[in-house]
Amino acid sequence: MIRVLLPHHLGTLAGVGHEIELEMEDPVTVNALCDALEARCPVLKGTFRDAITLRRRPFIRFYAGGEDYSHLSPETLLPEAVATGKEPFFLVGAMAGG
Repeated sequence: MIRVLLPHHLGTLAGVGHEIELEMEDPVTVNALCDALEARCPVLKGTFRDAITLRRRPFIRFYAGGEDYSHLSPETLLPEAVATGKEPFFLVGAMAGG
């Protein structure tokens, strides 16, 4: 069971709140997790990554195990602590401006 923490607006849109749990099989990659999240909550398709290219949208960041996975390959394996549900995977809305 993988735990995913969502930004408030995405959790509200999906009607799941701040945290959602996903059942996944190995290998647990960033891309596989995003696929599972969109399959569980179809309303999120196209919100945190492009619906056609599947690229992460600007101003959305992915964190796992205290590390930023935003610019790594989508096929990067997630840390064991995240893959086993001990630690959550974070989708974070980044802020810009000054």
